[in-house]
Amino acid sequence: MTVPGADNKVTPLRPKRACPECGKPSARDTYPFCSSRCKDIDLNRWLSGSYAIPVTEAEENTDPDPQDGD
Repeated sequence: MTVPGADNKVTPLRPKRACPECGKPSARDTYPFCSSRCKDIDLNRWLSGSYAIPVTEAEENTDPDPQDGD
């Protein structure tokens, strides 16, 4: 039902973005990616550990309470 004189524009749910893998416009069903292929490429990178944050040895040995007794 339309109301005369009402603004019938639809506001998009998400802003349009470029695909983080290839730069093409993103698709609604695979957002923020443009296709299932790019989505799967990103998932494979997460699962293989490519997105891991490197930790230095100095960061590994920082214990806030060394007298904990463990």
